[in-house]
Amino acid sequence: MAAQPPRPVGERSMGSPREADRAPARSPAWAPTQARTPGAALVGQRESPESGLQEHYSNLCMEKSQKINPFILRILQEVDEEIKKGLAAGITLNIAGNNRLVPVERVTGEDFWILSRILKNCLYINGLDVGYNLLSDVGAYYAAKLVQKQLNLIYLNLMFNDIGPEGGELIAKVLHKNQTLKYLRMTGNKIENKGGMFFAAMLQINSSLEKLDLGDCDLEESTVHIGRMLKENHCLVVLHMCKHDIKNSGIQQLCDALYLNSSLRYLDVSCNKITHDGMVYLADVLKSNTTLEVIDLSFNRIENAGANYLSETLTSHNRSLKALSVVSNNIEGEGLVALSQSMKTNLTFSHIYIWGNKFDEATCVAYSDLIQMGRLKPDNTDVEPFVVDGRVYLAEVSNGLKKHYYWTSTSGESYDHSSNAGFALVPVGQQP
Repeated sequence: MAAQPPRPVGERSMGSPREADRAPARSPAWAPTQARTPGAALVGQRESPESGLQEHYSNLCMEKSQKINPFILRILQEVDEEIKKGLAAGITLNIAGNNRLVPVERVTGEDFWILSRILKNCLYINGLDVGYNLLSDVGAYYAAKLVQKQLNLIYLNLMFNDIGPEGGELIAKVLHKNQTLKYLRMTGNKIENKGGMFFAAMLQINSSLEKLDLGDCDLEESTVHIGRMLKENHCLVVLHMCKHDIKNSGIQQLCDALYLNSSLRYLDVSCNKITHDGMVYLADVLKSNTTLEVIDLSFNRIENAGANYLSETLTSHNRSLKALSVVSNNIEGEGLVALSQSMKTNLTFSHIYIWGNKFDEATCVAYSDLIQMGRLKPDNTDVEPFVVDGRVYLAEVSNGLKKHYYWTSTSGESYDHSSNAGFALVPVGQQP
């Protein structure tokens, strides 16, 4: 067992004293080591933002012999300017490392150690985006401590940060008692099934988290544990489970739980292995579930039979679902036309995304008619009709449930309702 690292001066463990005696609060062996310096006693005073976050950051880096990250310094300077203008309420600190227009020095776990010391007392900051950086499990350790201490934080984006199972465990466990964080993105961190188990257990206890993204986290068939969680949790509103290797048995387990769940409004099971047999379970639960408003089935393989199952339910039973994405599901004309027909009788069903399937002439005419009669608004779908030699065709437009979820457009607005419709329909925490 690795030796417990020296703790930062003046900081306590995340658990109670009794918990700390048992397991040293899961302090990672790779946590940054701090030397006691003559100025260490002044840390508490320097953590006051009165002198400005930029100056505070520079001083703390110097005190702890940590290299200043110019990217962090620039962002903190911008926040200081916002504060001087009197715009200090509800600030989201955006330090995402994937800005292609401005070269940045990505934030490491050691950088985040210093940043977390500053942010824990900045109560006017309620959102933090450090996606696409290099935090690893080191940064996860300090992110967990920040969630514990910064009681105004409602949005935390840690996507694609090389966080592993141990880091995932630390973050999940600190959320057992947290009552403020509403939106957490762990997307792309390979926490694997081990880390996913801790999140599933946490969600049976946590009463504040409303939106969670565990997509592309190397979780496989996690639906048994997520299903148990959904039966107990009555707070979670949005759940992203893309790339979980979900098969038909998995969607059956989720649907079994959704009979008992009355809070989930947005379910993302895109990029899995669900076929038309799985749609039998989903179509059936939608007959009685009155909560789900957005379902993302993109990049599965439900085919015509699956589309017909959904269409039948949406036509004759369900009146709560607003948006459905069946992008790239090997659906042909018959199934796509059936879904279009359900929109004529179901006036709640307002958004549909179908690109990447097999369009025949009947499909093109059906969706062209919906748009022309005003039943389907152009911003609420990802196709646009055009006519060549008297025949109707469909072209792709850049609309969707989450077009700008994993990347930001380099031109125009980075967020708008038509490209990220799922978040406009089910707003939680920060957008998107």
